[in-house]
Amino acid sequence: MNKYPMFFKARAESSAGIQSLWDSQSMSVDSGVRMAIPAEFEGPGGGFSPEDLYVMALQNCFVATFKVFAEKSRLAYEKLRIESELTVDRDEHGRPWMARCFFNVHLEGAEQIENAKRILARASESCMILNSVKTEKVFEFHVS
Repeated sequence: MNKYPMFFKARAESSAGIQSLWDSQSMSVDSGVRMAIPAEFEGPGGGFSPEDLYVMALQNCFVATFKVFAEKSRLAYEKLRIESELTVDRDEHGRPWMARCFFNVHLEGAEQIENAKRILARASESCMILNSVKTEKVFEFHVS
C-alpha cells in the first residue's frame, strides 16, 4: 500500500529575458528537459513550454492509471495511444487559464471490449492529477 504524503521535487535554472531557453529537471532522474516560452506568448519556442508539460502531465497520469487498472484487471491489449489538446483561454476576470483538455484515446487489440471501456472510464475518473485541476476534461474512447 502506498504511504502518504509523498513528495516530488524539481528544479529549474534560467538566465534573464523571455527569449532565453532554460533547463528544468525532476530530482528523481538524471536528465532534464529544455524549456522555452512558447511563440504564442511571444517567446522563442523551440523547447517544452509549461503548457506542454501541463497537458503531458494530465495525459501521462491517465496512461499510468489505466496501465495499473488494466494490469490488475488482467485486461489484455496491444497499444494505448492518446492525442490530447489543451485549450488556453481567459476566465471571467480576463486571466489566462487552462480551460479545457480533450483526450482522444485509442485502445488497440483489446480482447474484452466492454471491460476495456469500463477500465478506461474508471481511469479517467481516478487519475490523481486529473482530479487535482480545475481544467475541464473531455474524453473520447475508441476501443478495437
